[in-house]
Amino acid sequence: MHSNITMLAATSIYIRNDLKVQLNSLKKHPKESYNDVIERLLKLAIDDEPLGEEAIKGLEEALEEIKAGMFISEEEIMKKYGVT
Repeated sequence: MHSNITMLAATSIYIRNDLKVQLNSLKKHPKESYNDVIERLLKLAIDDEPLGEEAIKGLEEALEEIKAGMFISEEEIMKKYGVT
């Protein structure tokens, strides 16, 4: 009998207890595997779409403004809007 099941390599990893607690809290259901949780997190962390030219130009302009001191500090914004 021929099987189409592919065996995937597996490994054990060490994680701190606090990270395990965080992974547990991210499970969609109690029986979801850590592998599934980590895979979901990785998909969220990787952006498959590169930035367009317009976005890159905007970021470069913003960096130049920051370097030139053209920005408002968080403290100034909070004063302006009465946030304490």
